[in-house]
Amino acid sequence: MKRFVILLIVAAIAGLIGWQIYQKAFKTTKRSEAGRNGPVAVAVEIRPVEVGTIRDVRDFTGTLNARSQFIVAPKIAGRLKKLFFNIGDNVRQGDLVAVLDDEEYHQEVDRARAELDVARANLKESEDTLEITKREFERTVALRQKKIASESELDAAESNYKIQESKLKVAMAQVLQREAALRVAEVRLSYTRIAVPQGRGNGYRVVGERYVHEGAMLAANNPIVSIFDIHSMIAAIHVIEQDYSKIQVGMVADVFTDAYPGRTFIGKVVRKAPLLKETSRQARVEIEIPNPEGLLKPGMFVRANIQFGQNDQATVVPKDALVKREETTGVFRVDPAEKKARFVPVVTGILNGRQAEILSPSLSGYVVILGHHLLEDGTPVILPDDRPESPSAEKAGKKGATGKAKSSAGGRP
Repeated sequence: MKRFVILLIVAAIAGLIGWQIYQKAFKTTKRSEAGRNGPVAVAVEIRPVEVGTIRDVRDFTGTLNARSQFIVAPKIAGRLKKLFFNIGDNVRQGDLVAVLDDEEYHQEVDRARAELDVARANLKESEDTLEITKREFERTVALRQKKIASESELDAAESNYKIQESKLKVAMAQVLQREAALRVAEVRLSYTRIAVPQGRGNGYRVVGERYVHEGAMLAANNPIVSIFDIHSMIAAIHVIEQDYSKIQVGMVADVFTDAYPGRTFIGKVVRKAPLLKETSRQARVEIEIPNPEGLLKPGMFVRANIQFGQNDQATVVPKDALVKREETTGVFRVDPAEKKARFVPVVTGILNGRQAEILSPSLSGYVVILGHHLLEDGTPVILPDDRPESPSAEKAGKKGATGKAKSSAGGRP
């Protein structure tokens, strides 16, 4: 038993010593390999630094609206007798759109005119009575001066004269009242003929929607049709705070819509909202677009390009070349002869969707556009032309060569 325990102890000690020797040898081997191989080269894609024109253009999206739009509706209740326009019809200012049943309103006009005639007749009667009363009063005054008429007769004549004056004023007021009533009845009658209201500009308008049909009973302000002024359109876009200060009224915008691919419509910024909405931190900007052919319609989705600036002699690199290292923006410049990446801090100017302007320092040569996330300053790089063939390609090449050799060997006599 003691011998067995001693053997176990000796074996454990021997194993521990062997493990320590192995660990020491492994670490020494790894250190020697690292010292021999150095930093690992990284495969990258590069593009040349160019000098050319770069434009600061922003892309926006929005919706087309008519320059003006309104609902045609009656001011009075009635049955729709006739509707002269339908969806898509062109209309102009003053065109008659619809007519309501006007029989009842004609009767109101006739009644108001008859009441006016009665009031004028009463006025005429009051004028004649006042003239008679005036002469009677003047005669009584003359007789009183001659001591022929009594004082009571003079008072009675004067009182009657004043009463007739008051009646004349009442009759005149009634005439004015009936004239006003006649005008109201005539206005209400005119409301049965519903026309396109006047507006600015002489461009044509179009019927967008129809809400009722002939024969329908309408209440006051019930919509009949909607009318849009599409001689020019308004594209409503929304801009963020970063672009808000750059957009100015009068700027030209190129507008595109999927309805007419490949066609550009030229517009101009006409309005800019004085506030940004708290929910989106965006401001509304309106672009007016001439539409003489009537191709653009309300509700279309549009894209607008607005140019904020341009530099014709700019040092330009692909936007993908920009990287950040320790909060510093820069690019990795590569010398094809040296085949090492050097980090160069840069100051950028105009940035668009594909390119970036380098303001400083002066830059030339090639920059890395792919693979720079693995790079540090001085890292060796493998350029596209220096990459070895893949193992599969090598095997295919060797296999082809072997097959060719066999074929040659088999063809010998």
